[in-house]
Amino acid sequence: MADQLPPCPQCACEYTYEMGALLVCPECAHEWVAADDSDSDSPETARVVKDSVGNILSDGDTVTIAKDLKVKGASSAIKVGTKVRNIRLVKGADGHDIDAKVDGFGPMMLKSSVVKKVL
Repeated sequence: MADQLPPCPQCACEYTYEMGALLVCPECAHEWVAADDSDSDSPETARVVKDSVGNILSDGDTVTIAKDLKVKGASSAIKVGTKVRNIRLVKGADGHDIDAKVDGFGPMMLKSSVVKKVL
């Protein structure tokens, strides 16, 4: 860990702080991953996540659900075509590589094979 954290890339605030693997700006609430030069050859930086039709996904994208998803503990399923905004790519368990908030269901992990990027 560096002694000095970098300023916010959006508003140049110098009071950034760490929250897990992210850096957060307290003034504009911008979140970003710290660029670490020592990890430039790590597999995480070269990782590419694609949706069900082969489009490359990135943080902040909007996707739609490509097939009905049964949700444990819920009385209904997530229907085809449900929009999910502002996704975050993570390295999750069992192939769940998208962290998102689905309207009507709350925060959950999704597999990239069941979503389609909105172009």
